Amino acid sequence: MSSTLLTRRQFLHQSFFYSAAFSLGARAWAADASSGAAEFSADDTHYLMIGDWGYEKTRVNQVAVANAMQDYVAAKKLTPDGLFLLGDNFYGLFKGGTDCPRWQDDFESIYPASSFPGPCWAILGNHDYDDEPVDKLNAELAYAKAHPGTRWTMPAKWYRLDLPAKKPLATLLMLDSDYHNSAVSLTAEEKAAQMKWLVAELEKPRNTPYLIVMGHHPLYSNGHHGDDEALIADWEPLFKKYRVQFYFFGHDHDLQHLEFADHPTSFVGSGAGGANLYEILKPERGPYSGEVFGFTHLQINAERIIVRHFDAEQKQVHAFSKTPAGKVRLLG
Repeated sequence: MSSTLLTRRQFLHQSFFYSAAFSLGARAWAADASSGAAEFSADDTHYLMIGDWGYEKTRVNQVAVANAMQDYVAAKKLTPDGLFLLGDNFYGLFKGGTDCPRWQDDFESIYPASSFPGPCWAILGNHDYDDEPVDKLNAELAYAKAHPGTRWTMPAKWYRLDLPAKKPLATLLMLDSDYHNSAVSLTAEEKAAQMKWLVAELEKPRNTPYLIVMGHHPLYSNGHHGDDEALIADWEPLFKKYRVQFYFFGHDHDLQHLEFADHPTSFVGSGAGGANLYEILKPERGPYSGEVFGFTHLQINAERIIVRHFDAEQKQVHAFSKTPAGKVRLLG
C-alpha cells in the first residue's frame, strides 16, 4: 500500500506540529458553536451530502436522516445551495423507468424543494446498476430531461461541476467508480474513456482554490468493504500528482474521515443515508469512523472548507476544516 493511514493520536500530533494554533482553533470553534456565534461565515456556500439512501426494504432510516436534514437546515436558517447524492440512490426493483413511483416516494417528497431548493447532483453506485440495470440506470440518466423542473441532476455517468456558479471556488469531478465489481458496471471502453477524461480535466488550468473528486466506492475505508486496491492503483497516483484535496465516497454504510501522512487528499465517507449500517472494522484508523446513520454538511468559502458529520438526531459527531494549502484542523 502506497500510503500510511494515521491513527487519531498520530493525526492530532502531526496537526499540532504543523500548526501551533491547532488546539486553540479547535477550542475556539467549540466555544463559538456553543454560544451560537461565528458558526457560519456570511460568505459560506452550503451543501448537504448523503450516500446509500434509497433503501427499498424499509424507509424508516432514510426518513429519519431526511427529517434530520430538514430540521437541521430549518434550525440553522440555512438554504442549501445543493445536495450531493453519492450513489446507491435506489436499491431493489425500479419499475417504470422515468415514471417509476419511487421518484416521488424516495426522492422528490423525502428531500422536498421547500428545504432543499438547489440542484441534487447524483452519481452512480453499484446498486444503481443491479436489479434490472438498464431500466434503473437509464432512468437515472434520463429523469431530468423527462421531468423538467426536477432538482435531480445527473447529466452523464461522469461530469464536472464548478461551484458556486458565480465566482466558483471548487472544481468537482463526479466519477463512476463501478468498473471492477461485476459484469453490470462500466465497460472496459467506458472505464478507459473516463480515465482519459479524468486526466484531461486534472490537467486543465484551474482558477478555483479547491479540487474535489466524488465517487461511490472508497479508495480507503474502515468499514465493511475495506480498501479498494483497484481504485488505489488507478486513482491515487492522480490524486497525489494533481493534489486533490478531498475524495468523498459512500458504499460503506457509515460516516468516516481518513487522513494519510504526507498525502494531499482527505478521504471522507458519507454512506449513512438510510441503508442498513455496516460495522466499523478498523476503528484505530483515524481521525474518525462512526457506525451511525447521518449526513454531511459542507461549508465552502475562499479561506477553508468545513466538513461536518451529523447523526440522525442532528448531533455533530465529527468536524474538520481544510484550507486551500491543505492544512487540516479537527473541530469541536
